[in-house]
Amino acid sequence: MDAVQEHKNNTENSTVTVENGATDTLKTNNMQVANGVSQQIYLNGPDQVVPAENYTTAIPGCHVKLRIAPRGLAAEPPISVPGLLSRTTARYPNATALATKKADGKWHKITYKQYQDRVRIIAKAFLKLGLDRYHSVGILGFNSEQWFIADLAAIHAGGYAAGIYTTNSADACFHCLESSRANICAVQDKKQLDKILSVKHKLPLLKAIVQWEGPVDTSIPGIYSWDQLLEIGAKEPDTQLNEILKSIAVNECCTLVYTSGTVGPPKAVMLSHDNLTWDAFSIGERCQNLQPTRDRLVSFLPLSHVAAQVVDIYTTLSNAVTVYFAQPDALKGSLVETLKEVRPTRFLGVPRVWEKMYEKIMAVGASSGPLKKQIALWAKEKGLQYHLSRINGYEGSSVGYKLAKSLVFSKIHESLGLDKCSTFVTAAAPLSPDIKKFFLSLDIPLVDAFGMSEAAGAHTLSIYPKFSLDSAGEILEGTETKFGGSMSPNGPGEIMMRGRHVFMGYLNDAEKTKGAIDDDGWLLSGDVGRVDSNNLLYITGRIKELLITAGGENVAPVLIEQAIQAELLHVGYAVLIGDRRKFLSVLLTLKTKVSPETGEPLDELESEARKWVASLGSSATKLSEIVNSKDPAVHKAIEAGITRANKHAISNAQKVQKFAILPSDFSVYTGELGPTLKIKRNVVYEKYKDIIEDFYKE
Repeated sequence: MDAVQEHKNNTENSTVTVENGATDTLKTNNMQVANGVSQQIYLNGPDQVVPAENYTTAIPGCHVKLRIAPRGLAAEPPISVPGLLSRTTARYPNATALATKKADGKWHKITYKQYQDRVRIIAKAFLKLGLDRYHSVGILGFNSEQWFIADLAAIHAGGYAAGIYTTNSADACFHCLESSRANICAVQDKKQLDKILSVKHKLPLLKAIVQWEGPVDTSIPGIYSWDQLLEIGAKEPDTQLNEILKSIAVNECCTLVYTSGTVGPPKAVMLSHDNLTWDAFSIGERCQNLQPTRDRLVSFLPLSHVAAQVVDIYTTLSNAVTVYFAQPDALKGSLVETLKEVRPTRFLGVPRVWEKMYEKIMAVGASSGPLKKQIALWAKEKGLQYHLSRINGYEGSSVGYKLAKSLVFSKIHESLGLDKCSTFVTAAAPLSPDIKKFFLSLDIPLVDAFGMSEAAGAHTLSIYPKFSLDSAGEILEGTETKFGGSMSPNGPGEIMMRGRHVFMGYLNDAEKTKGAIDDDGWLLSGDVGRVDSNNLLYITGRIKELLITAGGENVAPVLIEQAIQAELLHVGYAVLIGDRRKFLSVLLTLKTKVSPETGEPLDELESEARKWVASLGSSATKLSEIVNSKDPAVHKAIEAGITRANKHAISNAQKVQKFAILPSDFSVYTGELGPTLKIKRNVVYEKYKDIIEDFYKE
């Protein structure tokens, strides 16, 4: 039996008032839109809801029902992506939208009016180059003005925007382009171009490739520079684009986000206009006091990740926030310099970003003199005391906290470029409560956001002081949460989500769509959790085996483990390590003989394994001999096998960097295997936790 925690109210009818003062009554029955909204609201055409039979689909070009509530945030009138850009441009035409640092060291800025104009020009160019309705534009490059414009232009032209990770291999890029039926691919530079050219012969639907940075060899048929694209679009009349904009519905797909599963290739998550624009609206409402034209944000997280898309592209667009683009090497060290220049007012980082800041602060502290260390310790104590009191509901400040803020905290914030920042968010993977506590003591309250690609990015977001160091954020208003298998509405159980942010389905995969969303429209997260009386969500475990690295990348362990085993036939089991970690490592067993009575693994190598070891030049016949001596011949062979397996990785983040040979093979007898011989991962993690921690010692 499941119990539901709801965050909305129900009535039979509601009246939606749109910006121009007109009204349109929506008849709702169990939160379903009974008749479509077809009224034209904004400049680019109608923000219409086409009548639909179902809440999910896996078919390109199909429409879905929307869960519009009679009141509250979920009652917000639906708006398309083109409608959102038009609305913001109409309200703030001269406000700065995007800022790029050029080679001369100066920031080049464009206004929202220029932003919209360029989106329309590029959309017309895409149409001229052959973008068909419900086909995609693949986008492969670091965050930039061109990435944003290509994304919105693809949507304006009636296609899908499909981001591709810059670290993807050529084969992984092929999968994204082939499965999304890409007609056009926009790439940053020659490095990314070469990947696409190497697989282009297998992509009959791909008509054009656009390179936006560096010298472009336009002598290659079908290759265009960004300037050429602007020229093509500028010459085209608006007629075709305007007709397509009139046909766009809020409840059709506009974006594909590729997400990893535990088995098989990445799936294409279909997100509708309403998924993205409503989730962005909900995030903006939760953030409180967003100041259009005054707030600013630095874009650096991969835009192929849903969190970066919904925040950097859509939440900023919804609230007229200025976006500054970091340098491509942001995560390799230049980010803080950009932050110090821009001084953002809101900042979203993945755990690895916060960990690097933590390491930097600790390194500076370690080199300080005794007096400075004493002052820092005193200040941290005052800071932690103050913020824990605020979290517990106590208002007011102390002289000690104010003095610490002036003497210590302000200088630390300035050194990080966060002295103007009022919202500090960590998302995409869990961050250690100890690190959150450390930043809290420095007057930087890190709040959590939790979500999935299938939930358009965010299902929770905390705002200080309503948060907890070990929660995953406060559930967003207008969404629903329940806990599968729990008798209590508060869990624990599998976290299940429902609302306007829940995706349409997996492109061309009805079976997996049905497995992700149940018959009542609940999205299954694969995470186990609970909610407290403050509506804060806590994740207590993972049902799925999917790993999320400290950088926020989803990694399917089974595929990588199988690749290693395929290269190293005498490896018994491979267990990938990497959840919340900086990089991937793997625990390996070698095949040994077993006790015929109990099935317990013995120390003596299995005959084929022994032959393999001998062929390497080693005299070892027992596993303990290899482990205790760290047999150089065996270690070299395993290292070579992992290197070969890494060549199949779809990105650098999915390459294994370290390994260890365990002192025993796995068995049911010793507890690492279940009755069906499946690995009990938690048992392995606990049993070999010391080896695992050694992987990540500096």
